[in-house]
Amino acid sequence: MTDLEGVAGVLNFEEWTGPGKLHYQTARELLTHEVNAAVDGFFEGGATEIVVCDGHGPGAIDITHLDSRADLLRGWGEGPWPLCLDNSFDALAFVGQHAKAGTEYAHLCHTQSLHYLDLTINGVSIGEFGQLAMCASELGVRTIFGSGDEAFAREAEALVPDIETVAVKRGVKSGAGDELNVEEYGRFTASAIHIHPVRARERIRAGALRAMQRASERDFGIIPLTPPFERVTKFRPSEERPQKTISKVTHPTSLIAAMNLPDEPVPME
Repeated sequence: MTDLEGVAGVLNFEEWTGPGKLHYQTARELLTHEVNAAVDGFFEGGATEIVVCDGHGPGAIDITHLDSRADLLRGWGEGPWPLCLDNSFDALAFVGQHAKAGTEYAHLCHTQSLHYLDLTINGVSIGEFGQLAMCASELGVRTIFGSGDEAFAREAEALVPDIETVAVKRGVKSGAGDELNVEEYGRFTASAIHIHPVRARERIRAGALRAMQRASERDFGIIPLTPPFERVTKFRPSEERPQKTISKVTHPTSLIAAMNLPDEPVPME
């Protein structure tokens, strides 16, 4: 699974993260090279087949630069969760991932969009990484690797036992920014110190290799899950939604099913 905001050298939302923005093509190339570094490490560690999922909203993988040994997946089947992941896969890995919304000292952190304040499963606050990693755990697929900013690495390590992580940049601003509107929050979370992209790729390749070696030696990467499952989502005020709102949905047996239920707004507590 790939995203764009956790890539070394991707600096802000305004100029880097979508079509028509000044540095979007450069951002796509930076991501694709980080993905290639991970792919190379995974293959050296014994992988025989890799599917690269382009998980950035408008798309970000540049297939003309993608390692030719990897396949590319863009667009989801049923769901969207778990984004075409099924139990035929041996492992799940993340490249270019950012931390969840409201994370201190994170860079370009958000959950789904800048409109989210938080999302929890059974009281555990998670972001985009946690949502897919939990779905993978329900399927019995291990999450073994993640690269992105330093705050994301801490988030992943806290959620997934023994996961291998690589940090390629670190946010430098304290505070959650929960009091800010969407536009203010996007600017608030845009400060970081970046590792040079060449060094970032070297670290990612080495980390992916370590993850494969460790995964072949022992079992790790499954998040313990206990039904029933309650998904609670809190939204930031915006022009379309002037007040903070909350959604609660539940499912008695399946986290994946809970992730695919439509939002059900309830009064803020």
